[in-house]
Amino acid sequence: MSIVKWSPLKEIEEIRKEMDRLFEEFLSPVRRRRAVTTEGIISPNVDIFDRSGEVVIHVELPGVNKEEMDLTITDDRLIIKGEIKRPEGIKEEDYILNERSFGPFTRTINLPNDVDKSSVKASLKEGILEIILTRKAEAKPREIKIKLD
Repeated sequence: MSIVKWSPLKEIEEIRKEMDRLFEEFLSPVRRRRAVTTEGIISPNVDIFDRSGEVVIHVELPGVNKEEMDLTITDDRLIIKGEIKRPEGIKEEDYILNERSFGPFTRTINLPNDVDKSSVKASLKEGILEIILTRKAEAKPREIKIKLD
């Protein structure tokens, strides 16, 4: 056994490298992050945007069939439940690398107050769930011309 001289600078360098790695991981774009929270609960990635008077929600759900999903609106929240199933025939111990997440998921999205919750459309295509909510007519800004005397 050889004796290695302890160097505080080497320790500091190791800590700096680990901090750099943590910041790189934390500040990486959302699309590169996994869809599992620290508690191990799956939270699918979501995009929400406005498209000509509609609120459009895209949810990444690869491998989920529409029959295995439950969509509910309660008060001002959209609740998406389902399960991402592990492919059949592959055991846990057979994996060399496993970055995908499997298991039940629930995602709750707060909806804007100005959407008409009675006119919701949803479709699932190529692993993307698209939910379209129309905005209420009274919520759209009106323009009133004022005539000067």
